[in-house]
Amino acid sequence: MSAQLIAMILAPLLGLFIVSIGNGFLSSLTTLRLDTAGASATVVGLVSSAYFIGLTLGAVFHDRLIARIGHIRAYSSFACLITVSVLLQGMYFDVWFWFALRLLYGWAAIGIFLVIESWLLLASDQKMRGRILALYMIALYGSGMLGQIALGTIDAWGDVAPFMAAAILASLSVLPIVILPRVTPVVERVEALNPLDLLRMTPSGVIGCFGSGIAIAAIYALLPLYLQRTGRDVGEIGTMMASVILGAMVLQYPVGRWSDRQDRRIVLITISIACVVLSALIIVIPPSSPLLIFVFFLLGGAIFAIYPVAVSFAADSTSADALVRMIQGLLLINSLGSAISPLIISPVMAAMGPVGLFWALSILNILMVGFFVWRRGARPESTPTAPFAPATPYSPIGAELRVTDEMIQGAIENDKNDTVRVVLPEQQN
Repeated sequence: MSAQLIAMILAPLLGLFIVSIGNGFLSSLTTLRLDTAGASATVVGLVSSAYFIGLTLGAVFHDRLIARIGHIRAYSSFACLITVSVLLQGMYFDVWFWFALRLLYGWAAIGIFLVIESWLLLASDQKMRGRILALYMIALYGSGMLGQIALGTIDAWGDVAPFMAAAILASLSVLPIVILPRVTPVVERVEALNPLDLLRMTPSGVIGCFGSGIAIAAIYALLPLYLQRTGRDVGEIGTMMASVILGAMVLQYPVGRWSDRQDRRIVLITISIACVVLSALIIVIPPSSPLLIFVFFLLGGAIFAIYPVAVSFAADSTSADALVRMIQGLLLINSLGSAISPLIISPVMAAMGPVGLFWALSILNILMVGFFVWRRGARPESTPTAPFAPATPYSPIGAELRVTDEMIQGAIENDKNDTVRVVLPEQQN
């Protein structure tokens, strides 16, 4: 990797790392503070869903805003909104006020990811995108782990101090963007494939991405609630959450490489079964057991791997010129799953207690196993043609960042093999 390329990607990666430390511990802190204040699991789920609703709305509309005002100004504006929303959250507690602030935070956070990912996209050619995407994932997951590990220490500073720390980090993240050598990326608006086209193209990809959104949002929003209600202190909760994120970072790539050599539906079935087994283990293992941290590590690896494997499976039956639109459509479906997740799982926790989270995850993954098995019987086994690329469901620009030369070549080979695929209206004569 050349010095020039490193100079081009250093600013966005540093900005991402800094702001994501605060984002890493703030979601858990919000859940814990609501629970400490006596809010029900349903109310915690409602407030938690606001963040994911904000992400979904921002993913749809922010590209036009960034194109109008430019990347540097857009990033600074989004970081300012994050700073204000976090400080207001620390100054005054009210459930509906926090709901509005978390909605604003999510709306601004997806703008941050959109700026960073489009910047990285411009800095790379298709041959370098795999390595740049790996650095992006390391910065994202590494900062999230660091934020969770620091949760106990930061919480001990006082009631308002954690919110101040998150606000400081959001403000500091602007410095690399405005000081280091930079370029001015261009965001091109691409219309995602609509859900009906995606369902015709890849039912398993759609269900995998939707179910993954539900599961990942439940982990971020409701796992801290489970841990606090089963007797863990804030420091232990941060360590447990960090183990989940570490599992997501470490296990995603080997699972993905396995999926390149196997029918990806077999991989989806296997990791969904693993999620069922691991969720059942958490239900029966005593909450104080030291084994729990290892189970959470494996659960994080399994749950976070479903999305990229489902996207890779969908790419196996997609034409080269539809890859970006397909991935963006699946991102939207994943975001919708994330937005409704706390709303549908928190009532289960209210009715069944903290372990209701893992009963819900078990049922969700059993349903996905049944669907994937049915689809594999309904459609012959397919050979993977689009190499696996790691993925995290954030910005729609990340769809284009993940489309490498190897993925395009795989799609071209897939077309030559006459694999059934969707023909877009503009491709028809």
